[in-house]
Amino acid sequence: PTDGPSLTVGTTARPEDGVRAAAGRRSLTRRATVLGTSLAVLAAGSLLTWSLTRDDDTPGGGTGGSGPAASSVTVRIGVDAPLSGGLAAMGAGVRNSAELAVRTANENGHVPGVTFEITAVDDAADPAKGAANAARLVDDDQLVGVVGPVNSGVAATLVPALSRAGVVNVSPANTNPALTLGTGWASGTRARPYPTYFRTIGTDVDQGPFAARHLHGTGKTKVYVVDDASAHGTTLTSGFTAEWRKLGGTVVGTEQVDPAERDFAGLALRVRSSGAEAVYFGGFYDAAAPLSRQLRQAGVTAPLMGGDGIFDQQYLTDNPQADGDLATQIGTPATESAAGRDYLDRYRKAGYSQPPGWYGPYAYDATWAVIEAVKAVAANRAGKLAADTRKELPRAVGRLSFSGVTGPVAFDGSGDAVNRPLTVYRADGGSWKAVTTGPAAP
Repeated sequence: PTDGPSLTVGTTARPEDGVRAAAGRRSLTRRATVLGTSLAVLAAGSLLTWSLTRDDDTPGGGTGGSGPAASSVTVRIGVDAPLSGGLAAMGAGVRNSAELAVRTANENGHVPGVTFEITAVDDAADPAKGAANAARLVDDDQLVGVVGPVNSGVAATLVPALSRAGVVNVSPANTNPALTLGTGWASGTRARPYPTYFRTIGTDVDQGPFAARHLHGTGKTKVYVVDDASAHGTTLTSGFTAEWRKLGGTVVGTEQVDPAERDFAGLALRVRSSGAEAVYFGGFYDAAAPLSRQLRQAGVTAPLMGGDGIFDQQYLTDNPQADGDLATQIGTPATESAAGRDYLDRYRKAGYSQPPGWYGPYAYDATWAVIEAVKAVAANRAGKLAADTRKELPRAVGRLSFSGVTGPVAFDGSGDAVNRPLTVYRADGGSWKAVTTGPAAP
């Protein structure tokens, strides 16, 4: 019990596992500057609301008039990302970009009367931490939404827990199609499993067909298809194969390999004898690099092409003969648009020690989607946030349409991004160089 009425953004809902957040919640990032300090509690029957009016001297403008000083409320956006371990640099770029979005909203007074903060939690790219992190975030009564996670494996445990609690969740990096289309998507049975989940990036479903269209457009007609039997790898190759055959291309051989295997000499000989003009690989760089290297050693000059799993500098480091190999990446480089370049400039000026990484711009837009949803909910309540704001945000996010740093941001009925461009890169002199960018659908 408390000494007075408790004002919250959303009724506290805890995931079924009952994990409680630690009492001394640790902030993993700098706090945004609070724009105001007084909280006005308005009671209308049993409904508690937050007043969102501001006075004239608040940064970003005000309501005018000569009334008493306006109130400001603070709401939090959770960020779940790998902040330790091998993907810590990627996670830091996501966290920093979310903070930059919050800082921008606060400095501009984007939602009058509201100050945003972020609370970042580390998942270390470990799926086992997803549900516990969700519980910790949900237990914060001022939390309105969550940005992240980065890894689809973590999403498998984090997203269901957030969905049960009714907390909106926008990921900048998850590419597993099952998160929006359901586990039966590949067989044609599509059903959205988590109505609170959205993402600002495309999925593995897009990459395979996009790669097929690119290869076919360069005059290739015969391809050898290999994958590592993972969900990611088989999704890529199944999509590629269907589109390739639709275009009139021929699959001259298929094979699955153990992702831990490093001896591909036999496979390389089979590729050479097949007459393949390209090899399409579904999997990750740790297996793709030795495969490409051994293809060259066997005299195969045809390029190896893969998805974002091989789009890594380590692929080029492990295979100095990779020149000419190709990779698709979901999205477009931020440098390709004025909005993206402006974001990169503001990120640099903010003084972050870690680069934004590929997913940083998408994390910025994911965070901005939550901010815009809060703004929409407040506008529908005559400038007030109600106690059930958290519950209203999933619907508000689903209705959004705005210009982000990655381009137009909007979501379809499954929660997937409507705008899903992809980019083809070519290995050239020890670096990846963009070749072409295009839409997910032809």
